[in-house]
Amino acid sequence: MLVGVPKEIKVHEYRVGLTPDAVREYAAAGHQILIETEAGAGIGAGDQAYIAAGAAIVKTAAEIFAKAEMIVKVKEPQPSEWVQLRERQILFTYLHLAPDPAQAKGLLASGCTAIAYETVVGPDGVSLPLLAPMSEVAGRLAIEAAGTALQKHMGGRGVLIGGVPGVSPARIAILGGGTVGTQAARMAAGLGADVSILDRSLTRLRQLDDLFQGRVRTRFVTASAIEDEVFAADAVIGAVLVPGASAPKLVTRAMLASMKPGAVLVDVAIDQGGCFETSRATTHAEPTYTVDGIVHYCVANMPGAVPSTSSHALNNATLPYGLALAAGGTAAILENPGLRAGLNVHRGQITHAAVAASLGLTVAAPETALAA
Repeated sequence: MLVGVPKEIKVHEYRVGLTPDAVREYAAAGHQILIETEAGAGIGAGDQAYIAAGAAIVKTAAEIFAKAEMIVKVKEPQPSEWVQLRERQILFTYLHLAPDPAQAKGLLASGCTAIAYETVVGPDGVSLPLLAPMSEVAGRLAIEAAGTALQKHMGGRGVLIGGVPGVSPARIAILGGGTVGTQAARMAAGLGADVSILDRSLTRLRQLDDLFQGRVRTRFVTASAIEDEVFAADAVIGAVLVPGASAPKLVTRAMLASMKPGAVLVDVAIDQGGCFETSRATTHAEPTYTVDGIVHYCVANMPGAVPSTSSHALNNATLPYGLALAAGGTAAILENPGLRAGLNVHRGQITHAAVAASLGLTVAAPETALAA
């Protein structure tokens, strides 16, 4: 298959769809790879590194979209990209369609086949192996972001996350005990913060309790528990996930009035619409804003801040799935339950139930859509 990798064009996005190491694996499997010039610049991978790995370099993204049978990216296609997609072309990337009806409309109109990293499932039918590495990065970065936003010149409370001897550390509340929440708790507890994690799964809370051995409080999610922790927190990390669907709004605007002035909300769920009512997507260039005295950090591509780490971690996870797609095309989607769960759009139809429900559209079963 002819596989193409355009340079990412989302604001301050420096990751790349395929690293030179991944290109070498595709080439060894007999595939042709086109890389837009300087696509790997953000991770320190020049065009020569890609040529040495077996890729051909082209000057423009337009050449990639015109020639490639499969497009491999990191972030969702931007408007100038989705209009270049076409029928029988496979798009393999993060999509986050639930809060983005414009993108969904563009992909449906293109007739392409779009597989979303964030809804591909593992062999157990539950885990999200292509979301996990970026969730690990985002969870760890969330605490760094909170620490910076808490600084007084950023509008925060002027509190050091770990405190110092004789001075209490920051209190961190983490909403969601999945990959993001766990990694955020690791970082926060490691810095000496006073940390609590809230989740609705008792099984997961027991696992977290065993993992942290008393260094982190665990609480079952109720409205009262959320209020208790949010109102007492110096920083709140929004780490909730409903695969494919819009994130639930767990912190309302009315609740901000009862929070500590200068407290920080870090919304890691912003790609799925955000889990705070007052969240709106921000960029690395302007990461924060303040509502009712509460600092909001809502960068929609957090792992893009550390593109070398993120690109290699992502490629480690996506490589076997990408190779399967390149080898089998749409037939690979039918054969692989994980890729079937990842299929969001095919020839003008939404094929993921949670995505369709969030957009208010009709869903087509992947098997039915692919057989048409």
